[in-house]
Amino acid sequence: MPARSSASRRTVLRGAAAVPVAGLGLAACSAPGGNGAAATPTAPVDLGAESEVAKGGAKLYRDHNVVVSRDQDGALKAYSTICTHAGCPINKLQGTTLICPCHGSEFDAVTGKVVQAPATEPLAELSVKATKGRIVAGPAD
Repeated sequence: MPARSSASRRTVLRGAAAVPVAGLGLAACSAPGGNGAAATPTAPVDLGAESEVAKGGAKLYRDHNVVVSRDQDGALKAYSTICTHAGCPINKLQGTTLICPCHGSEFDAVTGKVVQAPATEPLAELSVKATKGRIVAGPAD
């Protein structure tokens, strides 16, 4: 009978050891900073000079979780840079490709579309306009 008691205790100890590991796995899928509540602008925000975004290019505004791109015709587009996979703020722009630091999802900064999984949903589009030489972005109209 003592052998049976040891086996049960061993099983319990194994289960207890797995709990913190499972917790780490869940934490890895949340946004940095712990609360997962990174946000995009809830009101119009002045991002900077209109000249900062070249035709055919994009600029990442990390402090506001926004990316602004300009097509070859000069039209501006803006998207939230909160990854649609796990809510992480995207902090890297290579050319016109946004790269999420959490799981490697990639998005086209010109269209907001996913170009590499694990994300499956496009970035949220924001309103954007140039006013008196300044770029102003905010929630979608």
